[in-house]
Amino acid sequence: TIMALVWMYLEKQPDEKIANHAWFTFWYVLPTLPMFVAFPFLLPRLGFALTLLASALLSLACFALLSVALRHFGIDLL
Repeated sequence: TIMALVWMYLEKQPDEKIANHAWFTFWYVLPTLPMFVAFPFLLPRLGFALTLLASALLSLACFALLSVALRHFGIDLL
């Protein structure tokens, strides 16, 4: 993310676009955090492919829940 922010700055992107990138990066990282907790737990039980699929689905579900919750505070992620 830091490299992306620097790259955007060097490309003379508007400050608003750079700030938006940082803002949305924060909100998109949050729903992936449970995946990093579940992955090591699931890996020995399901194998790599199913663990990866389950982790992706968990992240999607967490993103959907976060998106709905944040709408109540005026933050629209979609």
